[in-house]
Parts: sequence; C-alpha cells; structure tokens
Amino acid sequence: MNDSSWQPEPVPAGPAYDAQVGPHTRPMPIVPDAAGRDFDDREARDRGAASDGGPLFRADTPPQEPMPSPPPPHAEHPQDSSPPPQKKRAGRDLRAAIGVGVGLGAVIFASLLIVKAVFVGVVVVAVVVGLWELTSRLQEKKGIKAPLVPLAVGGAAMVIAGYVRGAEGAWVAMALTVLAVLVWRMTEPPEDYLKDVTAGAFAAFYVPFLATFVAMLLTADDGPQRVITFLLLTVVSDTGAYAVGWRFGKTKLAPRISPGKTREGLFGAVAFAMVAGALCMEFLIDGGAWWQGLLLGLAVAVSATLGDLGESMIKRDLGIKDMGTLLPGHGGIMDRLDSLLPTAPVVWLLLAAFVGTG
Repeated sequence: MNDSSWQPEPVPAGPAYDAQVGPHTRPMPIVPDAAGRDFDDREARDRGAASDGGPLFRADTPPQEPMPSPPPPHAEHPQDSSPPPQKKRAGRDLRAAIGVGVGLGAVIFASLLIVKAVFVGVVVVAVVVGLWELTSRLQEKKGIKAPLVPLAVGGAAMVIAGYVRGAEGAWVAMALTVLAVLVWRMTEPPEDYLKDVTAGAFAAFYVPFLATFVAMLLTADDGPQRVITFLLLTVVSDTGAYAVGWRFGKTKLAPRISPGKTREGLFGAVAFAMVAGALCMEFLIDGGAWWQGLLLGLAVAVSATLGDLGESMIKRDLGIKDMGTLLPGHGGIMDRLDSLLPTAPVVWLLLAAFVGTG
C-alpha cells in the first residue's frame, strides 16, 4: 500500500472549523503507523466530530482504510498450530470388552465341563435374550411387532429338540414356532399382519434355529471338544481380522455395509483360523487331521465374516450401532452372536463330513 492513503483530508478554513476547534484545543499527538511512518491524528479527531453530527464533514466523506493489525503470534509458524497426529484407537472400550469376553468364556467352559445339559441351558438363555433384543429394535425403529412370547417359547423348544432329537427335531420345532407366530398375531388388528409375521419367521430362523446346531454339536461323544473348536475358531477369526485390519488395513472390504472391515483384515482372519483349525482337528477332534482343519478354518473365517456383515446390514437398516447394551464393550447379546450363528451349521456340517456325527 502506498503512503498517500495515510494522508489526512484537507480541512476547509472558516468559521465552521473555528467552531469546532477552539484556541484552547490541545494539539493531537503524532502517532506512528505500523510501518514506522508518522501521521497526524487530527484526522481521527475530525472523524469523531463528524460522527457526532458536527457540520465540519459531510456524510459522504470517503472512509479511511483501517490500520492493519499485526498477525497473531502463532500465524508466523503455522506448523506449530497444527494438531498432533492421532494414534489409531479401537472403537470400543477394550478393557471392558476383554473382561466381559473372559467372563463369558469362563461360563461357557464351566458349563461344558460340568454337564452337557447345563451348556444347553446357557444356549437357551442366549437365544431368548437375543430374540428380545432383535424384536425390541424392530419395534422401536421400524414399528414391526414380531410376537416375542411364541418366539421365545418356540426358540427354547427348538434348541432342546435339536439336542434331544437332532436335525429332525429342530425342523419340527421350527415349523411349530412359525405356526405359533401366525396364530398369536391374529389376536391383534390385521394391519401390518404380513409384515409382523414375516419378521417373526425371520427371527425364528436367524436366532434359535441356527443356534440349534451348537446343541447338535454337543450330542457327539466328543461334543464338548467340538463346541470348543467351534467357539475357538470363530473367536480366533474375529481376533485375526481385528488385529491385522487395525495394523495393516487399507482396502475396504464392504464400505457401504461395514466401513471398518478391510480385505487385509479378512486375510488375517483366514490365516489365523486356518492355523487354529489345523491344531484343533489334530489335537481336539477324535479322528481329525490337520488338513481338514485348514479347510475348516477357511470356512469359519468366511462364514464368520459374512455373519458379521449380515448383522451390520440389519443394524444399518435400523439405524443403530448395537443391538443392545447388556455387555459392556460388546453391545448386546446379538452383537456377539452375529458371527457365531451362521458359523454353527458350517462347523456341524464339515465335522459331520470329516469325522461323522457320533
């Protein structure tokens, strides 16, 4: 900017000026500008007089350009104001998640070592709570009223029938549960009947029927070892996906469904599960071979990932992050069953093909 912009406007001589500035008026000091040059501060006084309504200056006096303020101290070093890089952090409370996971594992292993029927009871409780979470979220977010009472009773019967009578008992209990849902819903107005019973049939298949295969794994002579293999491979798959994806994940696996999952994480799940499967088939399953464990681990990694993506799809449709808040660091029961439920029939089928159902 040139120096002419800082020169004061010429003041006309005459009585108008004398009326505003008397003989006793103290002369204004000379104030240096930002560049070190001096200018007469009478200009500022005269502008103040004009703003008070005095006749000295007209309202159309061109405004003076304000003095530039010195830049803030941090502007000279913009790099100092940038926030420090953030470290990668998990999306959940890991301490709570690990504590709850250890507690659930202790309950499951204790029930397996005591009596098989006790573990079946644990499965029944998980199924009923999972159905309650699912039907509650459906009603809250979509207004879908899938009847909980027939689902809970039929779901418990389904798991017990699968343990006592195998696959045939499970299918019969499944059919009777869906029939009970159809009849129970008839006691309410017909509006949204089809939507409600369809959701009820889906819930009956998704939660208790798939969980029945866990009870069917238990019926073999080495049933506890089969259940441990099923649970261990699923947990190892999830852990491998989390660890590798958190450290090396860059390429999104299904960004529209679950933005946190990566292809690198899937490779980690497959690698971890295949190693664990080879060890389990070699040392836990009667008549198993290590190469069968490799195939079993691969299948578990794929089914667990698909199960996780499937529930993520449901939760995105409902507009929620978790199905519940029962388990700190995990969410709800359904948030822990998401990868277990579709994996149970896969493990049961492959073990039946490799070593039989006895």
